[in-house]
Amino acid sequence: MSFGRRRPGNPGAPVEKAKDSKGTLRRLAAYFGNQKKYVAVLFLIVAASVVLSVSAPALLSRAIDCIASGTYDLLPRVLAIMLLIYLSGSLCSLLQEIVSARLSQRIVKAIRGDLFRKIIRLPVSWLDTHSHGDLISRMTNDAENISNVVSQSLSSLFSGVLTLIGTLAVMLWYSWQLTLLSCSTIILSIIFTRILSRLIRRYYIKRQQLLGSINGIVEEKVSGFKTVTAYNQQDRVIEEFNKTSDELTKTGIIAEIISSSMGPVMNMLNNVSFVIVAVFGGIFAIRGYITVGVISAFIIYSKQFSRPINELSQLYGQIQTAIAGAERIFEILTAAEEDMSGSVRMKETKGVIEFRNVNFSYVPGKPIIRDFSLRVESGKKIALVGSTGSGKTTIVNLLMRFYDIDSGEITVDGVNIKDIDCRDLRDLIGIVLQDTVLFTDTIRGNLAYAHPEATDREILTAAKFSRCRQMISALPKKYRTMLTDSGGNLSQGQRQLISIGRAFLSYPHILILDEATSNIDTRTEKHIQDAMYELMRNRTSLIIAHRLSTIRDADQIVVMEKGAIAETGTHEELLARKGRYYELYQTQYAGQEI
Repeated sequence: MSFGRRRPGNPGAPVEKAKDSKGTLRRLAAYFGNQKKYVAVLFLIVAASVVLSVSAPALLSRAIDCIASGTYDLLPRVLAIMLLIYLSGSLCSLLQEIVSARLSQRIVKAIRGDLFRKIIRLPVSWLDTHSHGDLISRMTNDAENISNVVSQSLSSLFSGVLTLIGTLAVMLWYSWQLTLLSCSTIILSIIFTRILSRLIRRYYIKRQQLLGSINGIVEEKVSGFKTVTAYNQQDRVIEEFNKTSDELTKTGIIAEIISSSMGPVMNMLNNVSFVIVAVFGGIFAIRGYITVGVISAFIIYSKQFSRPINELSQLYGQIQTAIAGAERIFEILTAAEEDMSGSVRMKETKGVIEFRNVNFSYVPGKPIIRDFSLRVESGKKIALVGSTGSGKTTIVNLLMRFYDIDSGEITVDGVNIKDIDCRDLRDLIGIVLQDTVLFTDTIRGNLAYAHPEATDREILTAAKFSRCRQMISALPKKYRTMLTDSGGNLSQGQRQLISIGRAFLSYPHILILDEATSNIDTRTEKHIQDAMYELMRNRTSLIIAHRLSTIRDADQIVVMEKGAIAETGTHEELLARKGRYYELYQTQYAGQEI
């Protein structure tokens, strides 16, 4: 009789192993160390549960011997103690569940908290080179694997080890000969478990791969449904799906058959153990070596002894997968945080920006920016234009200190940006991106994102200058309208106007507009351009433009080509030169009057 929780797991699940299990376990142990109280309480509860489960068969043996010998005086007391043990065992199981759940959630909360705080402080360069889906997977799936092991397997691990030790000790105390005979089937159980687990794992992995293929087919064909229909490829797509589905079905059936055979095989071996105990126990009882009650106890003990062995072998895979997940999490936690240092505090600026012989490469040996030099005077509007990949957005990334330059210098008011406190530098700069980012919050919350203490008057002023006040007023809840799914309940133009209002409320000294109208229709573009004109008033502005019509009034246009400056000048000057800018303009407005 066992009062511990039985968590058989999936013996066929693929085991993901960590590269450095010892190092990962040491770091993981630190989280358990912070929860010493819960770990100690859990261990004590498990230990009590094991003592009760080991004691129960001994009392049952005593009760049977009382009946066999006719000493009924002791029987009521023995039965009462057995009832108390069973009730206490049930209570221990309940407490075990509660403590395990609390321990697992507290540990995972701490891990996820550390992981999220770390991700928020990582450099943009690190995030740009790692899959966002993979980061989310580490935050959710890997952390959940750790939670499952703590809540489901930790107590089973404690219970399994203690049950093995306690049961074996009692069995040896009763009869070492019968103990050795019982262990013969346990060895067979271990052998069969390993063989069947390998077979199941092989088909389980294949099934997961085929399931991934099925998901890929469905996702691809549904997202491209119009193309499938337009080319009348429905029958071919169905045939492709059915082929993979048939193979998945066949593999799944084989996997389930082998997996289902685990139980019958283990039951057969347990029954063989019962027969051995019954036969040899009867012989020993006849010869007076043991009593009839001991035979009954041994039957229970032999089952109780084999159960944790099977469970521990299955827990191994779960624990290894959890350790591998923990290692993936710790890879992020050990990554270097963004360097925000800078000895110069700068709360105000004239907005004079200068790039001096700047060189930069994302990948060593493959330069993106080559000997780039540019001076932007205070309050001027400078437009950066060029073909895709010419380095326009990279210039913005370097100014914001998202990336560090390889050589050269970038200054604001003559101060190297490396010497400026990074928070101060970014507080001075407002940015409106091509891909608008809004958060799950009210419109007011999104407008005041960079300035949470903004008054209602400031919010209204920002909405007025960003040309979104009329749009907001038309909504039922106005500024209290909740935006969800990155503002999916608004049009692209409306989202962009709100982002301009947000930049306005940050009161920037320097403004960056990164192709802010490239995804907007021409009618909406007029409203956005008016809003941007108000935003740029009396501010140093860097404008990255795809539509050349939006930068005609720029004080200077910088044409970039392969990371270097090809030519500079005003709109009219560059057209008159008939150089690279003229070619870009002609490409966009061929046939129109210049």
